[in-house]
Order: sequence, then structure tokens, then C-alpha cells
Amino acid sequence: MRAQLARVDAVLVQALIAAALSFAHLHDIASAAGQDGWKAWAYPVSVDLLLVAAWRRLRSGEAKASGWCWFVIALTASLGANVATAGLLDLDDVPAWLRILVAGWPAVAFLGGTLLAHTTPTTTDTDATDDAVDQEHAPELAPKEPPPTPPAIEPPPPERPAVAVPAALVEHARKVAAEHHTRTGAPIDTPTLRARLGVPAPMAEAIAAHL
Repeated sequence: MRAQLARVDAVLVQALIAAALSFAHLHDIASAAGQDGWKAWAYPVSVDLLLVAAWRRLRSGEAKASGWCWFVIALTASLGANVATAGLLDLDDVPAWLRILVAGWPAVAFLGGTLLAHTTPTTTDTDATDDAVDQEHAPELAPKEPPPTPPAIEPPPPERPAVAVPAALVEHARKVAAEHHTRTGAPIDTPTLRARLGVPAPMAEAIAAHL
């Protein structure tokens, strides 16, 4: 635990030293380029904020091209100030191109910060390709079962040929049916009528139809 705290403390100390030196160098460059007072202190803050915004975009894993672009721009501004103040630039006689860069930096930093913070990352071609591959390897849907076949309607049985029934037999059957109704209180059915008359089934059905 103590070893871990020692490593963290060392990193924090290094970060504080680097930030302080870079902050001071950017302030000196801005002051030498004609930005005096509070404006000279605002330049290093602007560069550091752009670095943080670009780093957060890179950590999010989205739109890495935009994140790297603005990270390199902010890092170049910070490193350029560090190198320029190391004796390579006469701060008493700043060239015109450097004054132009310093004057235009706020607009560049504002544009970069806005794009990094408020731009919604779009789907890349790689993502579209991955989606297509996933769809190709997706399990195929089971084929739909065909609807059940309705049962076939059987044709009605052919009608039996009409059986000629003698009138005398019909009269006798009526007497039998009346006697059966009087005795049981219910109309006579075809099997009983057939048994009482002793005739075939077709003949009994034809007699029942006449009753």
C-alpha cells in the first residue's frame, strides 16, 4: 500500500511540475506577443482545457480521429511554448507570425473545445461492416410451419333408390304405429317398426317416411 502511494505521489509531483512550467512558458509567450495582464494568463488555461477535452474524447473510445487531431494541436502549442522560451526565441523581439498565432489561438481553442464536447460521434464504416457480419452469422430463423390443412369434406352418401311401398302395407304400418303410441306414449321408431312388420331396412325406412 505504501509503495503504491509512493508511486502515485511521484506521478502527481511530476504532473504538477510539468503543468506549472508549461503554464509559465505559455504565459511568457502570450505576454511577449502583446497579450498583457489577465489575457496572458488565460492562454495557458485555454491550452490545458483543450488538452483535457481531447484526452477525454480519446478515453471514451469515440471519434478517435477528432480527438487525436485536437490533442496534437494543443500539445504542439504547449511544447512550442516550452521550446521557444528555452532560448530559441528572443522574447523582446517576437516575429509577426507568432503574434498572429497567439492572437488567433482563442478562436481555434473555442472551435476545438466545442467540437470535442458537443459533436455526436457518427457510425463509422467499420461499425457498419461489423453489423453486416453479425447479421450474416446470426442464427437463421426457423421456417414457419404451413397452416393446417382443413379436413376434407366427404361427399354425402348417394341417395338410395326409392322403394315402392304398397298402400295396404302403409295402412297396416299406421295401425301398428298408432297402437305403439297408445301403449308407450312415444312415436314408433324405424327399428321397432321394422321388427313389428318383418320387412327389410330400406322398406322400413320408406314406410316410416309415409307415416
